[in-house]
Order: sequence, then structure tokens, then C-alpha cells
Amino acid sequence: MSGFANIKSGLSKIESLERELNLKQLQINRLLTITQAINNNVSAKELYQMYQSFLGWELSVKKMALYIRGEKGWSLEASLGISEELLNSDITAYLSIFTHLRNIEETDHQLIREFDVVIPVKHKDHALAYVFIGGFGEDDDMYNKVQFITTITNIIAVAIENKRLFKRQLEQERLNREMELASEMQKMLIPKSLPTKEFYDLSSIYKPQMGVGGDYFDFMEFEDGKIVFCIGDISGKGIAAALLMANFQANFHTLINKRTGLDEFIRDLNKSVNLITEGNWFITFFIAEYDFKKQSLRYVNAGHNPPVVAAVDDFFFLDRGCTMLGSFKELPEVEVGECFFQEDALIFAFTDGLTDLRNKNGDFLNEKMLFNFVKDNYDLSATQFNKLLMERIEAFKGDQTYPDDFTILTCKIFNKK
Repeated sequence: MSGFANIKSGLSKIESLERELNLKQLQINRLLTITQAINNNVSAKELYQMYQSFLGWELSVKKMALYIRGEKGWSLEASLGISEELLNSDITAYLSIFTHLRNIEETDHQLIREFDVVIPVKHKDHALAYVFIGGFGEDDDMYNKVQFITTITNIIAVAIENKRLFKRQLEQERLNREMELASEMQKMLIPKSLPTKEFYDLSSIYKPQMGVGGDYFDFMEFEDGKIVFCIGDISGKGIAAALLMANFQANFHTLINKRTGLDEFIRDLNKSVNLITEGNWFITFFIAEYDFKKQSLRYVNAGHNPPVVAAVDDFFFLDRGCTMLGSFKELPEVEVGECFFQEDALIFAFTDGLTDLRNKNGDFLNEKMLFNFVKDNYDLSATQFNKLLMERIEAFKGDQTYPDDFTILTCKIFNKK
């Protein structure tokens, strides 16, 4: 009897080892299947289905909930043995508590109480996933099950994270291509060069922060000898601002060529902006018309930083006009400013991105510094003035980045008596 019992015990151990071996073989095959699926770039949804099926059928897991971190936060992607009502309860506030694999102790959260173990999946201390497991039986090899679930969860979570990062990379590359195209298109709308003539000299500095932006400047010369120059700043940044700027430029050219008075021109321009933006965007804008025969400058400042005029013993701001464009269907009031030049003068206009610049100490390039520079250098030509100003800006900024778009438009008036 003793020999028979030993044989029976031996056979039982062999059967147990065979079952364990078969289970290991099954697990390895399933890992291979999932790995091949990942290599074949199956969808995230299919991976979750494979994961759920494997835990439910091959590993006989009774209860499970898998949470994955995505672009919009944590989401439940697979589950077993839990009612829909419980799964709808919010668990995200509790996830950060679980920093390592552990048994679940007493908790006040009804859903978490359904489970026995929580397995966090991390990459460089950054949580990618959490899987909650429960319903273990007395005969379950809990240690081996948990170890294998940890392995397969890591594989799935890392694969999903790689998919997310790859998708983000593709989106970023697509955005970069769109930005490059928008930048090229925007450059076509900005004057490539500005003229230097007997009676005036125009020069610009144009620095869109991201290759595209909402700053705008333009120049036109008419047969009667008058010139028009303008500068504007569209609220917002990036492609949306660039698109609005393109529309604005088209309307500007259409309306300015009608040769109406500045009062009527600015009212019509405001209507066109408001029609497009429905009052949700606005544009600060300055436009000037110079008549070299009369040596007079007529202008409208629509909520823009007031340009300054500097000459011998003279310094003043061009601040007459109206409110910014686009906010109202009808401008409540428009005042056309006018000034006359009996001597050479320099007109300096800029967008507010210039005064957003900081140095390494955090100090702003403020208007007082700019205006002192104008007073000290108004006798230069516009081209010389801008070149020297850009050198000063770079020296002030150092290795700091440009925080916003900025544009400078400088006009030197030569008085030919």
C-alpha cells in the first residue's frame, strides 16, 4: 500500500507539473500573440480586447479594471466581473495613492473594495496604467498570476503609450508643415522691401514669434505723390491670427484703393473686420497718409501703441483716432489727426510685442527706453535707425527668446525746402 501511495503521489505531482507547464506554454503563446499584434500595429481597442480575453479566459481572473492615461487624463479601457454602475464611479483621485504593487486594504471607495491587488505600470516614475485585480480563489497561485499579469500589463501599457507618443509626433510634424506653409504664405503678404525716395525713407523690422503671427505692416504709393503706410496687431497668435491677417490685408488693399477719406476708410475697414470675426477678435491699427507737396501727415490711430514723431526740438505722439477695429459693428467716433513738417522728422511705430522683451534679469524693454533711443537717433535715416535699434535690442535681450511677435515701422521725412 505504501508503494502504491508513493506512485500515486508521484503521478499527481507529474500531472501538476504538466498543468503548470501547459499554463506557462499558454502564457508564452499569448505573450507572443500580443507581441505580434503590437508589431502589426493593431489598434488600441483590439489590444484591450486581447488583454481582457486573456485575463478572463486563460488566467481565469474574476474581477479586473484597467485604467490607462491618455491625452485627456485617465480612462477605463478594460474590465471583468464588475457592474456597470460601479465602473461609472470616479476612481481617478485615488490612483496616485498606489505607488507600487500592493494588496488593497480598507478603503472608502466602493469600486476599489471589489479588488484584492493593484498593479501600477510606470515609466521613469511616471504612471502609465493601473490594473486592479480581484476574485482570487483559495487554490489560485496568486503570486504567479500577479507576476504574469504585471508583465503583460506592462507590455500593453507601454505599447499604448508608444502609440500615443507616435500619434503626437505625427500631429506635431503635420502642424510644423502647416506652420511652414502659413509662414511662406504670410511672407507673401508683407512687403519684401520698402522704398527710399527723395522725400522719405521707410524701413521695417518684422519678427513673427512662431514663423507666423498677427502683426501686419504695409505701404502704398499713389500717382499723386501721396504715400500711405500702416502697422497693425491682430489679437491672438499662430495660424488663426495669420489667416485673419491675410483677410485683413485683402480688405485693406481693396478699400485704400478707393481713395476715400481716412474717416470713411477706417469705418469701412472696421465693418469688414467685425463681419469676419463677429466681434470675437480685434485689431489695433495705425495708418498715415503723407502728402510731400503739402508736407502734411494725416493719420488715424485705432487703439494702437501711439507712434512717436521726433525732430529738432520736437517730440510728440500720434494718438488721435478711434477705438480698435472689429469690436463694434460701427465705430462710435473717428478723429483724423494731422500734423505738418517744416523740417526733417522721424516717425517710429511698433507693436506691443517689442515692449514684452526681457533681459536675463527679467527687466522689460519699456517705452521710456525706446523713446529715449528715438530722441537720441532721430537724425538718422530710417534704415540706419532700424539697424542700430536692432543691435540695441539684441544686446538687451541677450540669449532670451522672443516672447511674442513684434514689428517696427520707421519713416524718415525729408523736408525739401
